[in-house]
Amino acid sequence: MTEFTTRQQEIIDAAIQLIHKGGIQHLTMKNLSKQLGISEPALYRHFESKLAILLSMLQRFKQRSENHLARARALEGSGLAQLKTIFLEHSGQFTANPHMTAVVFSEEAFQDDSRLAETIFSVMELAHSTVSDIIGEGQEQGVIRSDIPQEHGALIVLGSLRLMVKRWRLSNYEFDLEQESVEVWKSLHALLENS
Repeated sequence: MTEFTTRQQEIIDAAIQLIHKGGIQHLTMKNLSKQLGISEPALYRHFESKLAILLSMLQRFKQRSENHLARARALEGSGLAQLKTIFLEHSGQFTANPHMTAVVFSEEAFQDDSRLAETIFSVMELAHSTVSDIIGEGQEQGVIRSDIPQEHGALIVLGSLRLMVKRWRLSNYEFDLEQESVEVWKSLHALLENS
């Protein structure tokens, strides 16, 4: 696990805010130093480049996502309970940190650098494989319907989460994401449950 200094955390948070305000193209070392009230050379003492900041930002998000997935997997109970935890915890993280949506859903902007694209892809793959495994186990236990391939079930759960959060962001956060998450989860539960 990557450990960041307090100052590196501040720089990452400021970079996220800049992306939130003006998109990825707004993140420059000049804008970042102005946002933090420090000189550009001071930034380079903590990160060697804008790319290093972006990689650290994505790494931090990846660590948080891994922690959420691991906590859900450690829960006693059915696959549906684990899926609910994943769904609601991830949406809760976006509710608490709405500016992160600008970074997490900007993967098109990361395609120009293979290291950024690989990091984003690894986060997506980890979530997909974890959710797919949970669904497979739930199918074996008889609590999740078995007429849907587990990989497709994972796409349904994660795609619903992604679309819901993206709608929230594009609406300028006009609806209560936590409440919407609960309602969407009820529908997903009804779709997945073996009745």
